[in-house]
Amino acid sequence: MTFTQEKTLAAKVRSDFPILDQEVDEKPLIYFDSAATSQKPLAVLNTLRNYYERDNANVHRGAHTLSIRATEAYEGARDKVAKFINAASRQEIVFTRNATEAINIVAYSWGLNHLKAGDEIILSVMEHHSNIVPWQIIAQKTGASIKYVGLTESEELDLEQFKSLICERTKIVAIAHVSNTLGCINPVEEIIAIAHQYGAKILIDACQSVPHMPINVQAMGCDWLVASGHKMLAPTGIGFLYGKQALLEEMPPFFGGGEMISEVYLDHFTCGELPHKFEAGTPAIGEAIALGAAVDYLTEIGLDNIHTYEEELTAYLFEKLESIPNLRIYGPKPTKDGKGRAALASFNVEGIHASDLSTLLDREGIAIRSGHHCTQPLHRLFDASGSARASLYFYNTCEEIDTFVKALKETIDFFNSVME
Repeated sequence: MTFTQEKTLAAKVRSDFPILDQEVDEKPLIYFDSAATSQKPLAVLNTLRNYYERDNANVHRGAHTLSIRATEAYEGARDKVAKFINAASRQEIVFTRNATEAINIVAYSWGLNHLKAGDEIILSVMEHHSNIVPWQIIAQKTGASIKYVGLTESEELDLEQFKSLICERTKIVAIAHVSNTLGCINPVEEIIAIAHQYGAKILIDACQSVPHMPINVQAMGCDWLVASGHKMLAPTGIGFLYGKQALLEEMPPFFGGGEMISEVYLDHFTCGELPHKFEAGTPAIGEAIALGAAVDYLTEIGLDNIHTYEEELTAYLFEKLESIPNLRIYGPKPTKDGKGRAALASFNVEGIHASDLSTLLDREGIAIRSGHHCTQPLHRLFDASGSARASLYFYNTCEEIDTFVKALKETIDFFNSVME
């Protein structure tokens, strides 16, 4: 297998990420935790610093130069995000703290006002807690019920079961585009088309897809889509909600306060126009501007290039991991060329706790995640308290995979020798 993209992509961008050029316990850092949060390139870091050093002022309400510059950069970032996912209008992009807040806005603003007893919500067993708990709260408040789509034998979303669950009582479907634990890429276009046939709305959790592959919300046809900036090279504390304009116009505001109003009287108020209706208070201005810089950076590299390179990494990672005895990888296997799943692998080793694995690997400078990855229902389905997860991004290399797998084998051998 050849990795032609590696010379032109990973090697090219590596120097843009200063955090990767360090040692942990006197070992070169290998960062395999990008599904939790990605690292930030200099272009993003410099943009954030430039805002606070040069343009720091509140947006929209000031007539002075700094406020004007801050407002232009902040709203310019919205334009960049809209173009990045091919939204029909900049008014369809609402800045949020993260994807969790975006889902809660939809759940409370739309769900609380449209769902009633007898209505049904469809989720899947692989959903992140942020796409389960809000709907459980709304179901309790409205009397609606939740149905869950299970998995196939290959541990992918069971599309046939979804087809059997959806009906005229279904009012909303909320599904992850890519599972943060299984790595499977769900057939969202088909799911969206089916949901709309029944008159149901659909929300897509795109946290694990927007940073890694081209997204076109108009072609996809979803009603809402959410993403977190910190998983796509941007700072923490910024994310976005995409919603079809007609839907957002219809939805009442979730937060009240400054910025989201048009007029305020002692006995009532009127809402501001989209998207400000959902952006109460002073926003994360610098973080939003830095999100725009992250979008510029990803666009310059090209999401097609990133996706192609990550497929090569995925194929190589699985080839190496599958050579380890008693290692159980969750989710579907990729094809030989790495297609069919994301560049991450959640796994357990028989007889060894996932947290013990990650702790010893950290001593080798290798950062992986252990735990339930905010998918406790999925782990219960597998009768596992948690799992270890290695998640890659376009700044990772095949050499890092080799080092990781070698260290993992040595760690397993160490535990086996202790237990003998």
